[in-house]
Amino acid sequence: MIQAGDTAFVLICAALVLLMTPGLALFYGGMVRGKNVLGTFMQSFFLIALITFEWVILGYSMSFGPDVGGITGNLAWAWLSGVGAAPNPDYAATIPHSVFMIYQCMFAVITPALITGAFAERVRFAPFLVFSLLWALLVYNPVCHWVWGSGGWLKLLGVVDFAGGIVVHLTCGAAALAAVFVVGPRRDYGRRQFFPHNLPMTLMGTGLLWFGWFGFNGGSALAADGVAATAFVSTHMGGMAGMAMWTIVEWWHRGKPTTLGAASGAVAGLATITPAAGFVTAPSAMVIGLVAGGACYLGVLAKARMGYDDSLDVVGIHGLGGLIGTLMAGLLATKGVNAAGVDGLFYGNPAQFGIQALGAGVVVAYALVLSWALLKLVDKTMGLRLAPEAESQGLDQAEHTETAYSDSLDIGSR
Repeated sequence: MIQAGDTAFVLICAALVLLMTPGLALFYGGMVRGKNVLGTFMQSFFLIALITFEWVILGYSMSFGPDVGGITGNLAWAWLSGVGAAPNPDYAATIPHSVFMIYQCMFAVITPALITGAFAERVRFAPFLVFSLLWALLVYNPVCHWVWGSGGWLKLLGVVDFAGGIVVHLTCGAAALAAVFVVGPRRDYGRRQFFPHNLPMTLMGTGLLWFGWFGFNGGSALAADGVAATAFVSTHMGGMAGMAMWTIVEWWHRGKPTTLGAASGAVAGLATITPAAGFVTAPSAMVIGLVAGGACYLGVLAKARMGYDDSLDVVGIHGLGGLIGTLMAGLLATKGVNAAGVDGLFYGNPAQFGIQALGAGVVVAYALVLSWALLKLVDKTMGLRLAPEAESQGLDQAEHTETAYSDSLDIGSR
């Protein structure tokens, strides 16, 4: 039976999740050089259109449609056939089916947008769109069904992912790792430093992401109830603890705390709490955030030692954060806060940690291999990389014939 309060809550949360994609554009846009800011924005913004088309035509049915062998949904709901005002009890009995669909659409939109931070400043727009479309079809949709779809094999195995640690952050982190090796580093990487051109923009993006994350995690309860409240509180606990720990570690390690570090720590904490948000207590959420802040800081440092150019730290923040959060759900989840959830190792169920590890490992391997293959295919057929002269000119002019700033204000563009 449809409940007006639940419906209104999930609709608002869907709008909050949509807001995260422009927030991500600001977050990433401030960290690139001034000559690439509009191109970076465009990569996020245009995915709102591209992935929504894909979701309506095939994506929703592949992700949540009637099960085919635990692997994918069939195409019974293609073009949203049969997806109307009546609820679907397999997913949410108190909101219209169409509301569940549009809420999940916003997750599908932001996930490939997160990948763009790995290859920022050096990929052509048209091949990027082709890769994103293929990736949504062949990576995001199947993994979404495995973990969240009715009959999905990882779901039946007992893997839990409250709001996207596996489906969103692990998949995009694995794709980002594949991308940095296929695309290669930015021109002059390792020979010169690349500085963010507008950190206030990045901080504003962080604020919008944090704000939207309450819809991302809280709305995943799919009802205005106690589980939503748990997820809402856990989201803030994870984000603030991640920011605090990253700042403290950076201060100790580098001698000064930075605004970029605070922003990165907040996003690391938010990403890491995501898979566990509706399953853990507030103190556990703080622990998860603290672990995230320290571990993801070290993960970002590791890229220099490993020699790959993950421009905006997608692997170290989203990939590693998603992995840590998924595993910590296997430690700290408790039915005491969510009777429909699971107990983790620290609450008497050691098997859950192994189940979480298996789910994470399978998804990382699948997303890494498929992403690498898709990137190679698009590169062979279209050419992913900007030409050297276009990379020197910048995405804004080379790909979009625009400029964000006049020459007198184009700070950080060279």
